[in-house]
Amino acid sequence: MTGSAGAAAAPQHTNTTAGAQRIARAFARARAEGRAALIPYVVAGYPDAEGSFAAACAAIDAGADLLEVGLPYSDPLADGATLQRASQGALAAGATFESSLALLGRIAAARPAVPVVAMGYANQLIGGGDGRDRARALAAAGAAGVIVADLTPDEGGPFETVAAEAGIAVVYLVAPTTAPERRAMVAARSGGFLYCVSLVGVTGARASLPTTVARLVREVTAVSPVPVAVGFGVSRPAHVRAIARAGASGIITASALVDALGPDGRDVAALSALVARLRAATARRPRA
Repeated sequence: MTGSAGAAAAPQHTNTTAGAQRIARAFARARAEGRAALIPYVVAGYPDAEGSFAAACAAIDAGADLLEVGLPYSDPLADGATLQRASQGALAAGATFESSLALLGRIAAARPAVPVVAMGYANQLIGGGDGRDRARALAAAGAAGVIVADLTPDEGGPFETVAAEAGIAVVYLVAPTTAPERRAMVAARSGGFLYCVSLVGVTGARASLPTTVARLVREVTAVSPVPVAVGFGVSRPAHVRAIARAGASGIITASALVDALGPDGRDVAALSALVARLRAATARRPRA
């Protein structure tokens, strides 16, 4: 035995996992086409199991390069009113972690070319242990990666290790308030990609994004060894266009898609149309 007694083992980096490699290939394909990757978000089980499956397939067919699937949770701290409503609706319709896994498996089987990344919270995914069982379950369901919205690298080492063993990437987040020197550390620990939060606050469609987003994208991209995907507030083609031209590798849109589904969560055609418009705006440079 080496090292001091009781010293924690260094976490295994999840950017070398099979899931991270699938994610990397998706970003590489978009980059080869001269655009940022588009990452739509759906809530597992909203408005119900079949409705969320239909929304997921529609988002992929309309142009998603990756798909983020939110795992319904009773206390989603980072989510704004729209995603909280959808999560509560899914739970009321009977969604559970197990049913969310079943949805992930259906999506992965139906659209195997598009990596699926789950999103949840530490209590939900790790609880009082290291999250081994849930990391294995996500991998078995076909997830390529997982975003744990309230997990930081300071506490995330044990979960990174079990996720690496399961073969999935652990995606970390940075925000405008993250100190520049810390951004590099978080980026170095992130697997698959780095989630760059565009604004201070919770999720939710915005009419406009902060004027500082382009600078934030450039600064974070400069220190990140993995692709940088920008989310929170992204709801319009103009937002996507600006972020892509600032150099982001990917763009995440969530609340706007849930809004597009309408009050009953079933307007899949409207969601599909919005994804297609956002995808058309992902080019890094203006077309000649």
